[in-house]
Amino acid sequence: MRLDTKVRIEDKLYLVRFKPDHEAHLVIIDQEVCRSNCKDRPCTFFCPARVYEWEDANNKITVGFENCLECGACRIGCPHQNIEWRYPRGGFGVAFKFG
Repeated sequence: MRLDTKVRIEDKLYLVRFKPDHEAHLVIIDQEVCRSNCKDRPCTFFCPARVYEWEDANNKITVGFENCLECGACRIGCPHQNIEWRYPRGGFGVAFKFG
């Protein structure tokens, strides 16, 4: 029997546990920058946990900080430096199950 060697990102993220805080540690500094100056919206695809999502209905980026892997990709990937990033408060955030 042959096993499929491809593993989906969703399957890998299942192994990660989060203790979300009620206080966001990721913030879009200025939504107008996202609306006007950032047509490609790279944050919606460079984040491995898909924390950032463009909402057409509200014309803004939403941030699901509760699932953040704390990798810092958004901190350096935003071409307009429009994302405020810091570690979650002590005791909150990501907990890797195997490592």
